Formats: sequence, C-alpha cells, structure tokens
Amino acid sequence: MSRGSHRLIVTADDFGLSWAVNEAVERASRSGILTCASLMVGEAAAPDAVERARRLPGLRVGLHVVVADGRPVLAPERIPALCDGDGRLDGRLVRAGFRFFFRPQARRQLEDEIEAQFAAFAQTGLPLDHVNAHKHMHLHPTVLSLMLRIGRRYGMRAVRLPYEPSIVAVSRGAWRRYWQATSVIGLWTWVMRQRLDRAGVLHNDAVLGLLQSGALDEASVLALLKRLPPGVTELYCHPATSDDAGALALGYRKKAEFEALMSLKVAAALQEGGVVRLGFGDLS
Repeated sequence: MSRGSHRLIVTADDFGLSWAVNEAVERASRSGILTCASLMVGEAAAPDAVERARRLPGLRVGLHVVVADGRPVLAPERIPALCDGDGRLDGRLVRAGFRFFFRPQARRQLEDEIEAQFAAFAQTGLPLDHVNAHKHMHLHPTVLSLMLRIGRRYGMRAVRLPYEPSIVAVSRGAWRRYWQATSVIGLWTWVMRQRLDRAGVLHNDAVLGLLQSGALDEASVLALLKRLPPGVTELYCHPATSDDAGALALGYRKKAEFEALMSLKVAAALQEGGVVRLGFGDLS
C-alpha cells in the first residue's frame, strides 16, 4: 500500500452509557488508537462523558442519535408513541421502524426527540465531529430525513455510512452472516450514500466492525487491518473497562474491544502500514 492511501477513523460508540465505557474512551484516546467517540446524550453517564471530553482535545466527539433501545432526552409522556411501558425507547427495531414510517404521530414525536438530542449535544459546547445512530437506525429513510433536516441547523457535516465491504468475510460462516446482513441493509446503504452525497454531507467510504459487532479483539482487529481498503474507513467498536458496562449490548466483549484499542501490536500495525488516523472533521 502507498503511505497515506489508507485513512482510518477509530470510533467508540455508546459514549455516556456508563462510567466503564467513559473510562475506556478516555484511556484509549490518551494511550491507544481511538480518535472519535459517539455520545448518547440521554444516558445517565453523559455528563461524565462530556467532562472527560473537555479535557481530551484530541478526541473528536459526535452525536449517537438514539431512537430505539435507549433512554430518551424528552420525558416519555411527551413521546408515548416511541416508548415502551418502562419509559424507554422501544427496543424492537422492526416494530419501531414500521411505526416511524406509517404513523404520523410517531413521526412528529420522533422529530421532537431527534431535535432534543441535537440541542442537548449543542449545549455541551463540544464541536460536533459527526453524527450516527444507535443500532444504525439512520438507515431508516424517515430517521435519515429528520437527521439531515435537523442536523443542518446544528452544523452537522459528517455522518457514518454503515457500508461494510466483503473483505471482512474470511470463513464460510462469516460469508453466510455477511450476505445475510447485506441482503437486509445493502439497498438502504446504497440509498443512504446517494442521499448523503446529494445533501453535501461527508461520510466514510467503508466501515469495519458491523459483522463482528461486540466481538472484536486484538487478533480480529489485526486481521481486519491486513485487509484495510484504500480510502477512508471507520472502525467502530463498543469498548469498556468491564463487560457488564451498561444494560445495552449485553453479551458484547467490551473489555476485549478496549484492550484491542490499547494494543501495542495494533498500534505498530497501523504505523508499519502507513495508516493515517483521523476524525470525521478532517474529511473534505
């Protein structure tokens, strides 16, 4: 590979979910390969995350929009069409998606909640490096439309494109999972790319971590880096200093993902390959 032809954004999702997630983000930003974090503004540990981010000038922070399976910013009684009986955003993604598309009341409340999340991020005073959505729900056309319209008012310049190239599939089982995932989201990813380009919103060329979400470790990250495609790739993960960090993404190997970000072998592989690490804000 030619030096500089491979650019890598390394993002931690779920920033603000718990103290253990926030601690992992801070340590991986200071001493590891992490370049970005996506903030969940409605979660209990979000204030702690913001305080850490303010003392980490090298960490680029974006908004992790949560429209399903998480805590809302607005009071649940203001958005009853989006919430379950416990006052949380409905975690049944397919059901939520149909509701967003077919129920005008749900769409109006969805717009209010997304607006409230952008406003909450703006109140932190942190520069908005990027925007994406929990569970990649910005693949949903209604969610993406609202993000593009609202985000423009809050200075949104870049959005994650969750397109994962076939290079990640290296075994028969992985190929099967890859094509199953592609058959579900492939069309929506293509549509998203077209819409972002038409709107003049910057995005990565590819993403790594989708097929192996919650299961990355040092060995798998090293294997992915050997097949890193040219252009701008985002490696996203869910690091934490303990595996029980927060109720979301149960079963994820969060500590192993944190250790991969801190790995000297991974850092050496990036340096030897001439891979340039950056944030979404560096795109042009």
